[in-house]
Parts: sequence; C-alpha cells; structure tokens
Amino acid sequence: MSLELLSKLETKIQAALETIELLKMELEEEKQANTGLKEQNQQLQQELNSWNEKVTGLVGLLNDEVN
Repeated sequence: MSLELLSKLETKIQAALETIELLKMELEEEKQANTGLKEQNQQLQQELNSWNEKVTGLVGLLNDEVN
C-alpha cells in the first residue's frame, strides 16, 4: 500500500515540476515581450516629444505673425 502511495506522490511531484518548468518558460517569454514593449514605448515617447516641439514651434511662429 505504501509503495502505491509513493508512486502516486512521485507522479504528482513530476507533474508539478513539469508545470513549474512550463511556467518558467512562459514567464521568460513574457519578460522578453515586456522588454520589447518598453523599447517601443520609449521610441513612441521620443516621437511624441519631437512632434510636440514641432507643433509648439509652429504655434509660436503663428503667434509672432499675428502680433
């Protein structure tokens, strides 16, 4: 009877280890995706800042012309 319980325990432990390994792999993929999104966000933020500077400059030119 105890050998049967040990066998079941071993099976459950093995399944748990496999699940942990799969979750580790999934976590690594998510970390890589997150890094890519952070880089994309930074690039878009730089583009937004550039556009804001251009618009501010154009508005300043219009104000100079009106005054």
